[in-house]
Amino acid sequence: MIDVPYAPFCEKQVQYIRDCQSHWLNVAEGGKRAGKNIINILAWAICLESHPDKLHLAAGVTLASAKMNILDSNGFGLRFLFDGRCRVGKYMDKEALYITTATGEKVVIFAGGGKVSDAALIKGNSYGSAYITEVNECHQDFFQEVLSRTLASRNRKIFLDLNPKPPRHWFYAQYLDFQDELKAKGENPGYHYEHFTIADNLSITEDQLKTALNTYDKGSVYYAVDIRGQRASSSGRIYTGYRYKDVAVKPEEIRKMQFIELAVGVDVGGTDATAATLTGLTQHYEQAVHIDGLYHKQGINDKMDEQLYCKMIVEWLIPWTKVYPKIGTIYVDSANKLFRAALDRALIKAGLSRFLVRGFNKEDGIMERIRLTCMLINQGRYKVSTNMAKWHEALQSAVWDADEYEKGEWVRLDDGSYPVDCLDSSEYSLYPFARFFLN
Repeated sequence: MIDVPYAPFCEKQVQYIRDCQSHWLNVAEGGKRAGKNIINILAWAICLESHPDKLHLAAGVTLASAKMNILDSNGFGLRFLFDGRCRVGKYMDKEALYITTATGEKVVIFAGGGKVSDAALIKGNSYGSAYITEVNECHQDFFQEVLSRTLASRNRKIFLDLNPKPPRHWFYAQYLDFQDELKAKGENPGYHYEHFTIADNLSITEDQLKTALNTYDKGSVYYAVDIRGQRASSSGRIYTGYRYKDVAVKPEEIRKMQFIELAVGVDVGGTDATAATLTGLTQHYEQAVHIDGLYHKQGINDKMDEQLYCKMIVEWLIPWTKVYPKIGTIYVDSANKLFRAALDRALIKAGLSRFLVRGFNKEDGIMERIRLTCMLINQGRYKVSTNMAKWHEALQSAVWDADEYEKGEWVRLDDGSYPVDCLDSSEYSLYPFARFFLN
């Protein structure tokens, strides 16, 4: 167990754990750092101790996330709660935790549920109970299969936690709203729901809470979702904290800055715009500065192909390599392997073989990239050269896609009404360093 001072549960968390024991469906929803995962693990562990069935299921959007959030959970997971009487192993070739309890051996099988094909991987067994963390990130078919696989339980128990999605998300529209309607009629006594926020987490000190709140624009979707734990409505503009006078910085001011890291991000548009962004990070990662950018949108008479775009990018980059010799990495959309190869050849031909052309990893999703930018803007740590008019236009104009919102997701509108490619390329150059800004 991690040797750290512990904070008590708040009264709401304690009551949730108690109420879980007398309900079959237990749902903890709310903001980030609210303790939802920890209290669900503890409530489930109490259930496992006396459950009459042997097999149980722990799931997340991936197998890795299920193990990280439920098995480990920063020292508060199942393997720590049952320390000395559990072992990690395999059950019918599936990742599992064997637990010795007061009512016999229990086997907790771990599974990922983010893909439609994951539903097939949990068939063949009946589970006495199940815990799905970040349930609304899982595929609907997987969730429905979990419900089916627990129907024969001698003491059916399901534990779910989630961060809010838009109100039209499938998990609400197809499942949770119905449970709420039944409960309002007094027809669903086994359903137990509680809402939590970061203020319920007593391990967060007042100073830490104030620091966290200062990273958010109070009018943003992120504040509504992360802090207030709301199923927020789409609010139009994405970068609500953006003000030109606060973000814009003149080139002569940039020339005085010292950068410890420099990188380039490239978004290849093909028939759409292609954009490249040169970004510098100042000492101790205090500021992210977009130093310069290249933007080209094909007209009717343009005949740009990959080779011509690579040539254009290299020619734009060469003068900057003399100003900033430390530039060494260019991040390109990971899906565009042919362009990366062509750019690599163009760099070598120009005598810039020291450059590393890498595919930008999109696994964290666009929402996390937007979240980082919003945080830095709100903290006054995000700067864009006054020469980069298209980038300022994009930050000012970026909005959420209303059609995608109706489907239950927050997605940035990409319909050509503003230069969204500038935002993509700037994120490619900045997000690889996110961990340094978040520390």
